[in-house]
Amino acid sequence: MLYYADNGFFTQADAVWNELINSAYSLDIHVVANIIDAYIQARLFKEVIRIVRQISIRHPQLEHQTYVHALFSFGKIGELELMDYTLKEMVSKGYPVDSSIGNAYIVYYSRFGSVTMMENAYKRLKSTRFFIEEDGIREVSHAYIREKKFHNLGNFLRDVGLGRRNCGNLLWNMLLLSYAANFKMKSLQREFLNMLEAGFYPDLNTFNIRAVAFSKMSLFWDLHLSLEHMNNNGISPDLVTYGCVVDAYLDRKLGRNLDFGLRKMNVKDSPVVLTDPILFEVLGKGDFHSSSEALLEFNMQKTWTYKDLIAIYVKKKFRSNQIFWNY
Repeated sequence: MLYYADNGFFTQADAVWNELINSAYSLDIHVVANIIDAYIQARLFKEVIRIVRQISIRHPQLEHQTYVHALFSFGKIGELELMDYTLKEMVSKGYPVDSSIGNAYIVYYSRFGSVTMMENAYKRLKSTRFFIEEDGIREVSHAYIREKKFHNLGNFLRDVGLGRRNCGNLLWNMLLLSYAANFKMKSLQREFLNMLEAGFYPDLNTFNIRAVAFSKMSLFWDLHLSLEHMNNNGISPDLVTYGCVVDAYLDRKLGRNLDFGLRKMNVKDSPVVLTDPILFEVLGKGDFHSSSEALLEFNMQKTWTYKDLIAIYVKKKFRSNQIFWNY
């Protein structure tokens, strides 16, 4: 049956399914889940609903698991109406909505629904005893960022609770990012200090959010203080951090002073990007970062260092802008 379904022979698969469902054969949830997945991949949604109903009648011991699997499967492909329909059917049978389902709703509405729909899903979860989990927080944040609703993002993060520790620095970093997006530097600095006072320790993402903002605003003093703080906390810079320093100096035609900017950074380290990609969605990638990634991808056989990348980038800038710098 699964072979037929996976290869598109749904008439044959359906014939075998009808034999199985009307026999004394003991189905298990894995078989049911696989046949549902095959039909959903072919977008045969009416058949999925029929299978769920048949399971309810013939194999009630699998009913709850089948409803849950169908609900998640519809959500994953953005069929929100069918996901809602399946949930209502499940609840009408007396089955509860647990934390995983509530959080899945937020994830799928964040990905595929409007902001209003997403916010309503979050309100429904809040009305229960369940908390929004890290995946949900990330997806809601992504949705607000896509719509450039940074003020709404900040309000959402505060509502979730910045004091939560089971998500690491995620909530604080997203809040800092919401201010960095519009270069509200005073608010960015204030919330960073609030983060420290609340007992949270900055990580690489925290520092890079601030470093990108400082770099774009040519706030050299703040950038250097942040690098000092980063060094004192034992956090190694990545390609994004180096890019903030290089771009800040070269964009202002201060190539002669770049040695000073890099004095406490180990340019002999191998390049690596460890920053959360959501930062790039908001602030983009700097020119040094983008150029270096293209170079690394083009020549993957070479063992690169930051020193190599900077030297090549400076030559490129020298040719285009006639910036003089002896590195």
